[in-house]
Amino acid sequence: MRITINGRAIDTEEGATILNIAQQNGFRIPTLCHMESLIPTGFCRMCVVEVQGLENPVTACNTQATDGMVIETDTPMIRELRKEVLQLMLVKHPLDCPVCDKGGECDLQDYVYEYGIQKAEYQVDVPAKEYRIYSTPAIKYHPNRCILCSRCIRSCREVVGREVLDLRETGFDTRVEVVRPERCISCGECLAACPVGALTENVSPIKGRTWQAKRVTTVCGYCGVGCTLEANVVGNRMIKVTTKEGLGTNNGVLCVKGRFGFEFVNSPERLRTPLIRENGTLREAGWEEALTYVADKLNEIKGKHGPDSITGLASARATSEENYLFQKLIRAAIGTNNIDHCARL
Repeated sequence: MRITINGRAIDTEEGATILNIAQQNGFRIPTLCHMESLIPTGFCRMCVVEVQGLENPVTACNTQATDGMVIETDTPMIRELRKEVLQLMLVKHPLDCPVCDKGGECDLQDYVYEYGIQKAEYQVDVPAKEYRIYSTPAIKYHPNRCILCSRCIRSCREVVGREVLDLRETGFDTRVEVVRPERCISCGECLAACPVGALTENVSPIKGRTWQAKRVTTVCGYCGVGCTLEANVVGNRMIKVTTKEGLGTNNGVLCVKGRFGFEFVNSPERLRTPLIRENGTLREAGWEEALTYVADKLNEIKGKHGPDSITGLASARATSEENYLFQKLIRAAIGTNNIDHCARL
């Protein structure tokens, strides 16, 4: 199948959408409601393109390309349509970018700047949406910043399968509502999906802009699944966890522990050196002294009571290689099969 995008002929397979083909071939089409992991809906209308022979523009994210299509993605008419879409989104959207957590990494902010919008042209005299408690205390909900892209709703339904959120009311009163709070598992997929500052992380008291934070790709330490995540670090302190769609074996999806359970990293109660108990009191020790102490005690117990009096408990926070060595220590060096693992999910 052959189509033409902006004057360039492209050979492609049938069934692909205009947006996917364009992205694969280096053509940029703006989107706000689209995510690769979600069923495309065309809610936001930002991805409109012109197709030769069709009277009206079509949304690229949910329009399948057909053989012989001639497509234009950035004509003056298309730019005006996208600008109009953005103006309509700004009717009630507060221009509070300086204090918004998403400032600097907000898709709406970027597009408003790109399309040269200086102010909100349209004004509607309607009351601001009342703030309501969200389904989890780990997330703060700012309903007036919501652009109704439905990414949070669809992520909850299609990725997590919980159906906690839905759209309520119509017209200017439309808003995302928590309709089944009892089904929320605080995974934060809705937070990760939000392209603006309508949903923000509510765990860390310390904040940082995207250009201030160093994002370190690492593996979650809570269980043996091995999910990949990004630790956002400001001033040597972890302030939040982010992911990228398609990142790691988890494809950018995290559970509540992986996304919000990061406060232990900077906890003053974390052990930073081995401790040995003497006369009921713990004292700091060096690694060589501590390991020698453990080895001597294990040999003493094994000599008195036999190897099966000893049990090893492996940790899901260690690597697979480390756990392999640990079980070899228990089985081969100590001589018992009494070994278990803490990962019970």
